[in-house]
Amino acid sequence: MNKTELVKELAKHTDLSQAKAAEVVDALFDAEKGLIANQLKSGDKLVIPGFGSFFARKREEREARNPATGKTIKVPAKNYPVFKPGKTLKESCEK
Repeated sequence: MNKTELVKELAKHTDLSQAKAAEVVDALFDAEKGLIANQLKSGDKLVIPGFGSFFARKREEREARNPATGKTIKVPAKNYPVFKPGKTLKESCEK
């Protein structure tokens, strides 16, 4: 399912217009201004019971090796997003 299909399904399930459904999807999932992204940027965790948790993890600075040259390089520290599915979501996928 892509974003357009998600918007259509949301509109069908909620009796919203497709334009309003698109606004809802963007408000949640936009990578720069969405609610989930803003929570992660501020360092907070977003928990949706039964569905899962969104949070950021910090990867420390480390040394790595360039496979082409064998030269050691420093990889800077960074934060990256993580999604951990909830128990109900995991169980629904097993069926």
